Order: sequence, then structure tokens, then C-alpha cells
Amino acid sequence: MAEQKKIILTGDRPTGRLHIGHYVGSLRRRVELQNSGAFDEIYIMIADAQALTDNADNPEKVRQNIIEVALDYMSAGLDPARSHLFIQSQVAELTELTFYYMNLVTVQRLQRNPTVKQEIQLRGYSEASDGSDNKAGTPVGFFCYPISQASDITAFRATTVPVGEDQEPMIEQTREIVRKFNAVYGPTLVEPEILLPDNAACLRLPGTDGKAKMSKSLGNCIYLSDSAEEVRAKVRGMYTDPNHLQVSDPGRVEGNTVFTYLDAFCKPEHFGRFGECFHGKKASFDFGSLDEVKAQYRAGGLGDVMVKNFLAEVLNDTLEPIRRRRKALEQDLPYVYEVLRQGTEVARAKAAQTLADVKKAMRINYFDPGVLEELIKEQSEKYK
Repeated sequence: MAEQKKIILTGDRPTGRLHIGHYVGSLRRRVELQNSGAFDEIYIMIADAQALTDNADNPEKVRQNIIEVALDYMSAGLDPARSHLFIQSQVAELTELTFYYMNLVTVQRLQRNPTVKQEIQLRGYSEASDGSDNKAGTPVGFFCYPISQASDITAFRATTVPVGEDQEPMIEQTREIVRKFNAVYGPTLVEPEILLPDNAACLRLPGTDGKAKMSKSLGNCIYLSDSAEEVRAKVRGMYTDPNHLQVSDPGRVEGNTVFTYLDAFCKPEHFGRFGECFHGKKASFDFGSLDEVKAQYRAGGLGDVMVKNFLAEVLNDTLEPIRRRRKALEQDLPYVYEVLRQGTEVARAKAAQTLADVKKAMRINYFDPGVLEELIKEQSEKYK
């Protein structure tokens, strides 16, 4: 038996530009995995069909943001020579797989999915089910998002799905669907493994306002394409320790958004390059590590302004090469769309093979070579 290929499938909904939460949560890791050479195939999906499940009344928003996500992908380091970038809605096989998988999941199981519950609450959908106001309830397509995601993952026989912590319940639902399908129809689908960020601070980066999730809809994001001055302005307004009123006050690091961001982005070399941020008229510090910064902040005497200035420099140092590559790609949009077209062709071919295997396992491949003749012979016995 041939050794199973190592395959990655992951992606994002094109509802806006990608932010640094996407970057540390999965995008940075995707680039590292791509460059590692450890995987045979990598598929990166722009999930426009899933984005339409809660944007059906504004399809232009989704359409316009496909290029934004593609630009962010490529500027962050995803290489079309090593990763297939594709548009979900152009791979029709994914929709058909979703339809078959729906029969393997109960409504009650979907209702228990923590991510579904959280996203429904976040969007303000009512749980009313009397049908009196369609806008009050949850769209069926949105509710079935975990099933659609299972289709995406299994279509490419993904063995690894690098995502943020909030997607764990979704991957577990996919694993359940795979196990159920293989139990009913025979071994056909591959059960994926989740790959979480290895930095605890990156599991779920909070918004700049301190809220648990960085979200475009909440307006608390720092985008990969933000200018240096936009980054500085957003950092200046970030949530810190509300009890750290005076510089001399002891400060709390845990739950302090500024330090969470530093945990996610700060590197040892940043202290040599941006240490002047901690030099002021009233107090100056020569820090060599983030642990030293935290210790001083906890003890008191280190102001939020200094820490925020340092964070802004760290973020801009991370984002500058991404911004530079993006500017170049923005001048060659035909190339970006050609990358998406070619990636989508590869994705369709892969998904079509999986769909063929699924239909064969379910015995609904009626017109495949040899199958129709066997079916006619089998059925004819009943009418003799």
C-alpha cells in the first residue's frame, strides 16, 4: 500500500482584509509549513461560498474582498509554486459533498457545536424558530457551516488543518463525519488532524479593545496592510491594565492586551533595534528580554506609553516586508487572478477524484464504466 500523502487544507472567508490575528493564528504557520518541505500538497482556500452564508444580501462585499485576501496571502509569503490558492465557489464538487454529508449529522449535533453557537450569538441571529421573520433566524447555510467545512477538508484528503483555537470544534465535527461515513460506506475519507499555533499567545489574539476576539465586524483589528502610522495610532489606543493609572503604579501583565501582542510578536533582536523606546526624560531602561519588561511593569515605574511605542515598532517591523510585497502585487492584478485560476483548476481535479470515490462508496455512481451493465444485470433478475 502506498504511503499516505501529507496534505494541508486551510483558508479564510473573504469578508475583508486579513488582520494580525489571522497572521499569528494560522497564516504565519502556513508559510512556515509551506517552506518546510514536509508536505506533499498544500491547498489554501478563499472561502467565498461560506462567506455568502451570512452575506447573501451583499455578495459584492464578498466578491470585492477575494482579491484582498489573495493579496494578503501572497504578500505574507504563500508561494503559488508550492501552495495551490483557490476560490471555493468555483469548485462545485464541494457543494455536492456537503449535500451527502448533511445526512450524517443531526440538527441537535450542530446546535451543540460551540463555534456555531458563538458565531450565531456574535452575529445577533435570533434563536426563534416560528418562521415569522426570516431575518430573525439563522440562515440554514450558516447553520450548516461545519458540514461545509468537512466537505472542504475531506475533498482534498487533508491530513493536517492549521487553524486557530476557535476552530477546534469544527475540526472535531469533520472527524465525526469522516468516521460515520467510513463506518457506513467503507474506508474512503481521511481523518484530519488539527495543528494549533505553538505560541500560546497566538491561539486567539484579542482585539485592540481587549475583547476576546479580533474581528472585522467589531472594528478592533490591526490589518496586515495597515500603514505604519495606522499601526501606531491603533496601538496608542489599545486596552491595557485599567488600574495602572500612574506610571509608578504596579501593573498587571496577565490579560493586558499590549503584553499579549508582545508575547505573539516580540523577538530577542527587537530589544537591540528598538530599545530606545524605553529611554525617556524621567526614566530610562535597558531591557534585554520581554521577561525583564514584564518584571519592571509589574513592579511599577514603567509607563504604558513606552511599552506601546515598543510594540508599535515590533509590529511595524513584522508588517513592513508584507506591506512592501503587497504594493508590488497590487500593480500586477492579472497575475494574482491567474494564480487563483490555476490553483482552482488543480483544486477541482483533486475534489473531483474524492467525489468520485465517495459516490462509488455510496453506490450512486450509476453511469461509471462497467457499473451500469452490472446494475442492469442485477435488476433484470427481478423481472424474469
